[in-house]
Amino acid sequence: MTDSNLDTSAETVLLKGADVVAALDEKTSQRIEALRLKDIRPTLAILRVGERGEDISYERGASKRAEKVGVEVHSVVLPEDVSQAELLNTVEKLNADASVHAVLMFRPLPKHIDEGLVRNALSPDKDIDSITDLSLAGVFSDSAVGFAPCTAQACMEILSHFGIETKGKKTVVVGRSLVIGKPVAMMLLKEHATVTIAHSRTIDLADVVASADIVIACVGRAQMIGREFLSPGQVVIDVGINVAEDGSLVGDVDTNAALTCVSAITPVPGGVGTVTTSVLMKHVVEAAERSVEEAV
Repeated sequence: MTDSNLDTSAETVLLKGADVVAALDEKTSQRIEALRLKDIRPTLAILRVGERGEDISYERGASKRAEKVGVEVHSVVLPEDVSQAELLNTVEKLNADASVHAVLMFRPLPKHIDEGLVRNALSPDKDIDSITDLSLAGVFSDSAVGFAPCTAQACMEILSHFGIETKGKKTVVVGRSLVIGKPVAMMLLKEHATVTIAHSRTIDLADVVASADIVIACVGRAQMIGREFLSPGQVVIDVGINVAEDGSLVGDVDTNAALTCVSAITPVPGGVGTVTTSVLMKHVVEAAERSVEEAV
């Protein structure tokens, strides 16, 4: 790898999420102030069904981030046994509410709910985490429909913030989910990277990954990407968040092995996951700005 923005002869650079968050939040706050001058208050509705601890934890974190930058949050909580009709009615009300610019719907939904039907009932204009088919189509067609998944966008924000050039670079995305792998590959293509999507069944996976300039690891397996996958000078974005046998949080990449050769890597924790809620707030503001443009 020969990226001029990183000194490959020096120690591995940790691409810390906190640095990206600070920059994103400052810009988001400035945009919110501009909207408030037009009497627009960017507002996020968080739609949660049931009391899943993971959802509650993310809601708490998102609410804190929103308060910090100036986004207003309305929590809509429905019981675990809510009927599909009532849930659909709630989604339609949020779609129609002009004071709500964005909606974050937690998934998975209870088993008695047709999740595909409900998520696609959400307007892509308010779908800030790309859960609708139309939003994903927007990512794949490079159009302004909806928003990209927040985690995939967080990967791009990190690369941009640290000045890591993607144009013409050989990039391997390890993972093929619709949440991260496939959309981030499309987003990298938009930035003129040469992209390979690999996965756990790719033949000679280690050699494929080792040939890359940039690696996006989002396969969801703890420390699957070891030293044999890595090459001197690579930039590694580790999206994985896994619980190791000792109870610690680890990524999809063996960080200790990576530190012996790659030029830069996101830490776990403290990397991509840290940036996600800031991207969420950025999307809320963009949704509010779009609503103003449509009203003109």
